Amino acid sequence: MAIPPHSPSAYNSTMSQAPVDQATTGGYETPRNIQFSVFLDNRCGKLLELLKVFENQAVQLVGLSILDSADHAVVRILTSRSELARRLLIRHGLPFSEAEVLVFELRPEQPLSFICTTLLAAELNIFYVYPLIVRPHSHPAYALSADDLVTAGQALRRKLIHLLAENDLGTNQTGGDPFDISAN
Repeated sequence: MAIPPHSPSAYNSTMSQAPVDQATTGGYETPRNIQFSVFLDNRCGKLLELLKVFENQAVQLVGLSILDSADHAVVRILTSRSELARRLLIRHGLPFSEAEVLVFELRPEQPLSFICTTLLAAELNIFYVYPLIVRPHSHPAYALSADDLVTAGQALRRKLIHLLAENDLGTNQTGGDPFDISAN
């Protein structure tokens, strides 16, 4: 016997079938973070040249990950001001691509495996994760790429994972520690 779609018992079987208020999820956007993947020849001094592009600028390098191969490297960077970073990369003639990533902080009692478990439960693939250079609220922070960042952001927020936007990183950082309950 089929359960009518609007009966109360129709919503008790799984989380994915629970009624959702469209006003709360329809307009959800993940906090915006642009990652630049800069393509460099794999030669001595090329990484230094890239890092010097950001020196004495109003932008802070907050995340860095290097993928190395025999003849080239891809340097993933996350900055505190993506618009300025983009202009600097163009001005210096550096080839790059852009992608959005999620940035999150973990509470002291949460292992990184908690993120994996949460995204696995949402049936999402994690493409890569790397730690940030900065710790915005003195907690470990990570950049993450997954196959659906909106769904990933929603799943992490449901588990009370603090997501960060570009304005939370580096010298842009505002506000207090989201995990400090004494400040509330």
